[in-house]
Amino acid sequence: MLLFPSSTSSTSTTATTSSTATTTTTTTPLFSPGRHLNSPKYPSKLRLIPTIKSLQSSASHPTYTDDYLVRRPVIPDDSDESSSGDGDEEEKSALDRSLENLAKKLPMFEPGKSETTEQGGIKVEPPLKVNLDLALYRAKILTRNFQFAQAQQLLQQCIYYWPEDGRPYVALGKVLRKQSRVSEARAVYEKGAQATQGENAFIWQCWAVLENELGNVRRARELFDAATVADKRHIGAWHGWAVLELKQGNLQKARNLLGKGIKYCGGNEYVYQTLALLEAKANRYEQARYLFRQATKCNPRSCASWLAWAQLEMQQENNRAARCLFEKAVQASPKNRFAWHVWGVFEANRGRVDKARKLLKIGHLVNPRDPVLLQSLALLEYKHSTANLSRVMFRRASELDPRHQPVWIAWGWMEWKEGNLSTARELYQKALSIDAATESAARCLQAWGVLEQRVGNLSAARRLFRSSLNINSQSYVTWMTWAKLEEDQGNSVRAEEIRDLYFQQRTEVADDASWVMGLMDILDPALDSIKKLLNFEQGSLKKTESVAEAKDEEVLPEVEDATSGSGFDLDVFVKEKLSLDTTNLDDQMETSLTTIARTKDQRKVYNRSRQTS
Repeated sequence: MLLFPSSTSSTSTTATTSSTATTTTTTTPLFSPGRHLNSPKYPSKLRLIPTIKSLQSSASHPTYTDDYLVRRPVIPDDSDESSSGDGDEEEKSALDRSLENLAKKLPMFEPGKSETTEQGGIKVEPPLKVNLDLALYRAKILTRNFQFAQAQQLLQQCIYYWPEDGRPYVALGKVLRKQSRVSEARAVYEKGAQATQGENAFIWQCWAVLENELGNVRRARELFDAATVADKRHIGAWHGWAVLELKQGNLQKARNLLGKGIKYCGGNEYVYQTLALLEAKANRYEQARYLFRQATKCNPRSCASWLAWAQLEMQQENNRAARCLFEKAVQASPKNRFAWHVWGVFEANRGRVDKARKLLKIGHLVNPRDPVLLQSLALLEYKHSTANLSRVMFRRASELDPRHQPVWIAWGWMEWKEGNLSTARELYQKALSIDAATESAARCLQAWGVLEQRVGNLSAARRLFRSSLNINSQSYVTWMTWAKLEEDQGNSVRAEEIRDLYFQQRTEVADDASWVMGLMDILDPALDSIKKLLNFEQGSLKKTESVAEAKDEEVLPEVEDATSGSGFDLDVFVKEKLSLDTTNLDDQMETSLTTIARTKDQRKVYNRSRQTS
């Protein structure tokens, strides 16, 4: 180690025994690297300060102790550099210079760059990751209670603290879509895709669903494709893309996408359910039943699969099997509004009015904010009870959701049947004012056209039929109603032209059975049971149909025996699972309807107070 002089002087190579009395004070090195064999290879930057017992008083010299002190290196100022000359520079090695250059490049500690931030002079730590899950759950509850502003603010805070997590973007997009703020939702999805570097399939899927709802089918396909690229095991992307292709009439493409979903993601109840519906549409009912069974095996608590299977049996008029499947559906999800509604409509169509009324009332009491159950119950009461009771239920349903078009349409139809034409027209106009470009609007225009036709306003009826077909040109009922109008007026040629126009413009999708070979090319090899059932190895459609006919007698009893022997008691089930007493459903319904009216009055008072304030 070197002993560097503490003040500038000329370096001497010989040791001095006494100090000179001159004005310049010199210190000599105790040893040098060349003379000491055990000296380090690289010189150190530490300085050894010698002991000075008596020193002339000077402001530039500090007071030292009697021992050698080890000090950390100090950066010399400009004055020292100018006076020292080239002596120190020569003794600096290449390593010292490289370390100095490296030290200059390294950032110094700055409080602003630390993980903690200062707000008002107080250091704030970033929140823990577990707070994200709690915030997302709270935002979900706020959204469910229609407190969109609070939910949006909370989700924006989540994005600020956790920008790399995709869940806040998905939740915020849904909140904005519920408020019909489409452009803002699209911007949120785009920002989320960029923040996650395009690796979050959920964001791509939600964005694709948004574009599909807006009618941008081509853009939706691109986004679904991006979702499958981001994560090929994301079953929601494959299923959503397949549903899009189904709506566009591309059955072959839809089946291929569903097959890829099974290949990459394994068994999924939604994929099996959609495949089963395709088979039912193609009149391959045995294959459809098998796929429904696979769906319920994947998730026995999938209410949607049980309901879809029940509707298949309804179409085949297998009432006993359908009823058993409805029981399975409500057991899988006791509060599911669709299960109670479809089951109630099924019983009403079979003439079991009391059972249908009970099911619809149970569904309403479990889901008091659903307008569809009240709408169906109002129609049932109008047909088998009084119009006044039906009006009360229609009014309460419209108060629950004023933007639900089918409620206004059904209410208008009832008033038309009662002879209140002006009221019916007002209700139809109310339905169209909500949205004049939906399928519900097309049905409303068609019903309004029939009303005008019955009262003799033929020109108005024609305009309404034409407007309905501009929205939905595939409506067979509207085309034939218009043709019947012309035929009743003696315009048989015009009526024939209208029928020809329908057959010329209708979209007819040809569905063949050859898709099964292409599907099995991409299905997972483990699904040998499907191959065995559909007999794909033989490649013979006739043999497949014969297998289906041979097993038809086995499958349907299996469906019935699996449920009929369970001894399902609706009253006991409702009392245990839903805490409802079926003996006084009427009183509970009256209380529920009164609560709805009281809630509407309170909302009016609250809105009036906000406007005055």
